Amino acid sequence: MKHLRSAIQFLTIIPLGKEGDFSPEKMLPYFPLAGLLIGLFLAFFDMIVLQFWPAPVAAVLDTIFLVILTGALHMDGLCDTADGLYGGSTKEKALSIMKDSRAGAIGVVAVICCFALKYAGFLGIESNRMLLLIIVPAYARSGTLFGFRFLNYGRPQGGTGHAFFHQQVKISTFWGMLIPFFLSFLLGWKFILINLCFLTAVVAILTFYKKRMGCITGDMLGAMTEIIEALLFLTGAINI
Repeated sequence: MKHLRSAIQFLTIIPLGKEGDFSPEKMLPYFPLAGLLIGLFLAFFDMIVLQFWPAPVAAVLDTIFLVILTGALHMDGLCDTADGLYGGSTKEKALSIMKDSRAGAIGVVAVICCFALKYAGFLGIESNRMLLLIIVPAYARSGTLFGFRFLNYGRPQGGTGHAFFHQQVKISTFWGMLIPFFLSFLLGWKFILINLCFLTAVVAILTFYKKRMGCITGDMLGAMTEIIEALLFLTGAINI
């Protein structure tokens, strides 16, 4: 349980007493479970706000709630990654831009677009709403495990994600993502869409990172989380 607590403390601002042991290689399997907890909080929050406000207002509040609950950890990574990848002509320049704490125009646009996608997803989800709100954050955190597994870290000298790359991620590390996967069976035909979207997004993002940078960083992992999360919420809102 201490490693689950550490994962929750790393990925959220949820108060769980004193800081747990920081053992990156032991925390990683619990990232999907931490995502499930984020989803449970989100679903509960959504249920409450819908009692007082119409769906458009609830969608905005849900989007803001996710940012607050995660301490804007991933959103900051999205902003820095967009600035770096589209503002730097070389790998070294891109890494330098990502390290700059100031937000550029491209990063701000990326954040706004992500907010818009999540808002649209929250507003459009009708069937299986609570289940989708629970499992999508878990899928998004599961996606980063593939980044840890298949790409090398881009900052050997140190950085937010450096400690997670000391050892290669094993296949057994992925056991946590089986929980949202099996829960997705309850979505009916949307089970296929959600999992297809997830796999496509993971492969597309990692392929882009590989070609553009040949590596990955903590910021890029955060961007990956936000993009997958936004796309899955949007997919959940598909009504055929």
